[in-house]
Amino acid sequence: MTSKEELANIIINSPSEFEDAVAGQGEIDLSEVSLSDITLSDVTFNNIDFNSSSFADSSLTEVKFIDCDLTSVDFTRTHLIECSFENSILNGTNFSYATLSYCDFTDADMAGCIFEETDLTDSDLSNSENLAACRFDSETIWPDSDLLPEDFDGVYSDDTSALKDEEDEYSSPDSY
Repeated sequence: MTSKEELANIIINSPSEFEDAVAGQGEIDLSEVSLSDITLSDVTFNNIDFNSSSFADSSLTEVKFIDCDLTSVDFTRTHLIECSFENSILNGTNFSYATLSYCDFTDADMAGCIFEETDLTDSDLSNSENLAACRFDSETIWPDSDLLPEDFDGVYSDDTSALKDEEDEYSSPDSY
């Protein structure tokens, strides 16, 4: 069995060999692995646990994350072009300041995703799940409405009063 560190090195140095390296290994755990600042193209990750890993500052083209656990993965400042997140778990995944062009989120669980200042132009989120439970800001660029779930409202509202602690409302600079 190949170690987590060896698999990460294969992804970084020889991504085309990754699928052969994991063939027959069953469930693959690549949680908490740093894959930041890399360039990947034409790689398929199938049923991989990337929980709490990082792809920050990377460039991914035609990378497929099929049935993957991407919980709390860091994709900040990443450029993703024609990537697929089909049937993956993206709970708490951070796409802040990222550009996602023509990405597919079919049956992806988006609860808790963070899309602050994210460009989602032409990405297909229409068949994603729990997109209404994501965080975004006024700088988030959403795709056209036909690429969003019918029940999703991409209009940013700054009304976060329900999230503030009572202490915050009553504190003053004099109290420090």
